[in-house]
Amino acid sequence: MNPTHPLPPIDRRALYAFAALPGPGVWAARIADIARQAAAGPRAGQALRQRQSIQLAIEQLRRSSGRAIPAIGHHVADLAAQAVALARRLTPAGRVRFDAMIHAAMHGDGNLVPLFHLLRTAALHRARGFGVHFAGLEDGAPFDLLLSRDHAEAEVACHVVSAEEGRHLHRGAWFRLADRIDPDLQTWLAAHPGRYLLKVTLPDGLRIGPQHGAEDGDLAALHQRIRDMLERQRRQDYSESVMLRLDPLLLAGAQADELGLVSRLRHEFGPEAHLSVTAAGDGVFVMAARTGRENEIAAAVRRRMAAITPTRLTGTRPGILAMFVDEIDRTEWRALREHLELEGEARQFLLHPAAQHVVAVTCASRLELFGMAEPDAAPDGELRFRNPAHPAARIPALAPAVLSLV
Repeated sequence: MNPTHPLPPIDRRALYAFAALPGPGVWAARIADIARQAAAGPRAGQALRQRQSIQLAIEQLRRSSGRAIPAIGHHVADLAAQAVALARRLTPAGRVRFDAMIHAAMHGDGNLVPLFHLLRTAALHRARGFGVHFAGLEDGAPFDLLLSRDHAEAEVACHVVSAEEGRHLHRGAWFRLADRIDPDLQTWLAAHPGRYLLKVTLPDGLRIGPQHGAEDGDLAALHQRIRDMLERQRRQDYSESVMLRLDPLLLAGAQADELGLVSRLRHEFGPEAHLSVTAAGDGVFVMAARTGRENEIAAAVRRRMAAITPTRLTGTRPGILAMFVDEIDRTEWRALREHLELEGEARQFLLHPAAQHVVAVTCASRLELFGMAEPDAAPDGELRFRNPAHPAARIPALAPAVLSLV
């Protein structure tokens, strides 16, 4: 794909109008808050910037006069313009619900992914010849979109699920641990120059957040465990909850930077390993962490579909679950598709009685949202799996929205 698209020009007035949607000062305060939080640590900060990449992209586009705009920027700008247009034509009740979505995105852990996933899903179906009504916003329906085509109708429930739900070792927890231990490792390397590899095995994983019962104290305990091991100059430390082993780093020709070295380590430890690199002078300290179990991202998506179906679809029309998998990188996303993990879990869900009103399931990620090309992104902008047992599965009018793509 051509990396830049100088034409057509983006609608800068729409970008400024979008930034005004949350209310006076809210947008600027949120940008400042993101910058403040991102400064807490390089790895956790980068993860935060990725999570808030839509808002940061809009802010950059607002200030990018005269520069070439990346293709991703055009997709973001187009969806922002669609949001502004939608807000202007909603009924007063619809605008109240729309404003609630914006408010959620501007506070706490919220971001713009749910809104942009909704807008993009609507745009996809309009391009396929469907009439699209924002039933969730306008009417307070439990589903989000009502599709109509040639006298056939379908309900669409748009939902975002984090890949963290399927990881036994949360990426967010690992980034926070790596950031907090980094100064200790730099000090240790100054006294022990060389190249080291610390293998961290967490049989039960490590998850953060109130729903998992793991708080900052769990990270602090693991941090202290590693620091004590190094201070005592021990090469290994084992318990039921963690196994630590320190070895020389033997990768020939590895470069002491996050890109070159991590790429080599990824081949060594596989896609599910969590890696970090600390460099001090000529010294390099690598941490590589794994759990005792494989990730279950696709299974987490299936569990979420089963949980939301009873409340998000009415059962009076064919239903479509439009699932958005967030906080996943392109390597993981490609693996889920190429290994047919998402397909397997989606088809397993469609066989369950809970899916009796679901005619199709779709899955997408930020790669599709931002218009990335194959092989990183799925063709036609999403994965789609039809439920052959649903009475509406073979209605020709619904075919563009329900026919399986794999």
